Amino acid sequence: MPALLRPAFVALGVACLLSATSLASSGTAFAQAQPAAPAPQAEPAQAPPLKQIALTDKQIQGVLAAQKDMDVITEKLPENTPPDQKAIAQLDAIAKKNGFAGYDDYNNVIDNISLVLGGFDPATKKYVGAEAVIKAQIAQVDADKKMPAKDRKEVLDELNEALKTPAPAVENKANIDLVAKYYDKLIAALGDDQN
Repeated sequence: MPALLRPAFVALGVACLLSATSLASSGTAFAQAQPAAPAPQAEPAQAPPLKQIALTDKQIQGVLAAQKDMDVITEKLPENTPPDQKAIAQLDAIAKKNGFAGYDDYNNVIDNISLVLGGFDPATKKYVGAEAVIKAQIAQVDADKKMPAKDRKEVLDELNEALKTPAPAVENKANIDLVAKYYDKLIAALGDDQN
């Protein structure tokens, strides 16, 4: 991705990361993105709603410590398929080694961090809310006359779609201050996953 487009995808990437992490943890792992043949007896599984928690320093430090090991496993997983039992066992072991009850607990913490990160303005590193971040990105892309028209339209369509499906409000306001404290480290650890 051109460096020019990278800032435009930070908040969008957080939302995608949030969705992808929820799907992966629920075992449906991106199956919903593929058109499916009609199934008369069942509807497609929905990702469980985000269980918001009050984050702790220990949890964020655990995510930061685990992230490189987690990336080694997740980068090897094929796209659009649920992880196999061996991969899940490896991810679970890494999570436990870093202070989590298991991989689901780790994913819930990642989801809560991602929810908060989605509301940070990357330029000021201040929390402004996800909607404000997306609107600022729309304005930035609109103003960028160097971006090819096709790319601009695609990015704007994605950002406008993100505005239609807002992230839930952060229930635990102390999470904002905690994520702000670790903002640079979290972006360094999770930032590559957001593009």
